[in-house]
Amino acid sequence: MAKIGINISTGSLQQQDIIVGIDLGTTNSLVSIIYPDTREPVVLKEYDGSTLVPSVIHFGDSGKVTVGDEAKEYLITEPFNTIFSAKRLMGKSYNDMRSVSSHFTYKIHDDNSDNLVKVQVGDLFYSPVELSSLILKELKVRAEHILKTPVKRAVITVPAYFNDAQRQATRDAGKLAGLDVLRIINEPTAASLAYGLGLKKDETKTIAVYDLGGGTFDISILRITNGVFEVLSTNGDTYLGGDDFDLAVLSYWVEKLKIDRSLLDANKNLLQELRLKAEGAKKELSSMPDFYSEISGSPISLSRSEFENLISPLVSRTLTSCKNALADAQLSIGDIDEVIMVGGSTRVPLVKESVENFFQMKLHDSLNPDEVVALGAAVQADILAGNNKDFLLLDITPLSLGIETMGGLMDVLIPRNSKIPAKAGRQYTTQKDGQGSMRISVYQGERDLVKDNRKLAEFNLSGIPGMPAGLPKVEVSFLVNADGILVVTAKELRSGVQQAIEVRPQYGLTDAEVEKMLEESITYAQSDIQVRALVEAQTEAEQILGTTESFLQKNKSFLSDSENETTKQAILKLKQIIKTGNKDEIHAAIEKLNEISRPYAERLMDEAVTDALKGKRI
Repeated sequence: MAKIGINISTGSLQQQDIIVGIDLGTTNSLVSIIYPDTREPVVLKEYDGSTLVPSVIHFGDSGKVTVGDEAKEYLITEPFNTIFSAKRLMGKSYNDMRSVSSHFTYKIHDDNSDNLVKVQVGDLFYSPVELSSLILKELKVRAEHILKTPVKRAVITVPAYFNDAQRQATRDAGKLAGLDVLRIINEPTAASLAYGLGLKKDETKTIAVYDLGGGTFDISILRITNGVFEVLSTNGDTYLGGDDFDLAVLSYWVEKLKIDRSLLDANKNLLQELRLKAEGAKKELSSMPDFYSEISGSPISLSRSEFENLISPLVSRTLTSCKNALADAQLSIGDIDEVIMVGGSTRVPLVKESVENFFQMKLHDSLNPDEVVALGAAVQADILAGNNKDFLLLDITPLSLGIETMGGLMDVLIPRNSKIPAKAGRQYTTQKDGQGSMRISVYQGERDLVKDNRKLAEFNLSGIPGMPAGLPKVEVSFLVNADGILVVTAKELRSGVQQAIEVRPQYGLTDAEVEKMLEESITYAQSDIQVRALVEAQTEAEQILGTTESFLQKNKSFLSDSENETTKQAILKLKQIIKTGNKDEIHAAIEKLNEISRPYAERLMDEAVTDALKGKRI
């Protein structure tokens, strides 16, 4: 077997390229590098000294897209066209977001399903990957402007709790922005590296990383042994952060000013104005005892003690998460050696005091809490570049490994540059009623369509018991061992039917061929994602057509003649658009069909519940 080992520093296109560290944040994003002269990590600054790029995107007239401070100005004036907190949507389905969709001033396309969420702006639909790529593209342009050199390679940080789908979505966003993403690393690991923890070979420490950002709170317990980071436990709240401090202040002012809640629902501009004033109050009260301003001519004020009373329950919730994380790691407070503070919201004095009291030790908070994750990403990038000779560069997978899914798409299970040995698994299901077998096709490569990647193996998982579509649960597992051999296993979990195959994924590929595949993945990223988006829209449309037509057959008598006719027309329209339309037109037709079917579907459900309460069989 010809086994190739791609050195991590040359697993990309040009070794002389700078590798940047990127903190892709919910509220703000940053880019960092190791400064060549001092060998210290620095966050890149514009001429005005600003380091933070607000993670905000505005879609203007004639397709103009702005990102950052300029886009932030439209939060009040054009809330429907201005996207914030896109990171919260990464890898999430409509059902994941249903309970919190009212928190967003823009439209989240809702079809009441487990399909990945999309954002609607006018007649266009955007995936979180596309939205995040626009932020990353802005960061790339900004870095190139400051450094006066092309930037092609990056390390991007994600929360420790991010699942496989969210990590892959972040990789895809980087690729779409024209970046070769060498590694996705956990934010608490990056923060630890920024403080120099984990850089000594003989060091063993247990660290708590308290990360309170704009939209999320995470507490991570890490153990560092000989430079290897192990996440012992994570806890937190994906909907608890500085935004919620702002919301508490906003609600307080709404009550004091006696503003009707229905007025806020109808007037998104006023809602945003209140939100931004509340944010200003929070920042000012970190250093001042009182805040004074006005809203629409009405004076507003807030003292630090009032603010602390409002946010005290939220801070207490973070400490409960800290207790839970310690319990999950089977540790006590005395086992923690260091506590690192991350995230802009840790500037709030009450937060610092509460965390210090809880852990009973002095905190690491000397670095800028907004920058610490980005600084650590630069340290990791420097290690990957081979500049830190104290670190051993582990063997890695040179190309992504995945399987073919509906529409000929590549679903990555083990991304490129994963350290080996590596293991990953994901569940799939059948598409047709009574489907007795499933074809598992294994591919290697970076393109979105399997036809552009390298086929490694194929086998059939047969003997799946006849069940309705969507009911079987087939888990596909990939294991790359230390010799670079891939073992693929497919198992139907309900019946126990299983089959496995051994593959040699790196056989016959030269370094030049690997680099060519990587180059093409960046070159064709834009067209690839457009094709993927179209195929995903077509697949989603086919699924909803099947569901709606089945519903009509079973419940025809329950619908009025006009409802039947309107639904049939919408079905016909969607069938036509699947063949000829672009992804936005298909999503618009799906949304139209959903709007038509939702009222009578809800009516039928209400009647079914009523019958159930009467003791009738449904």
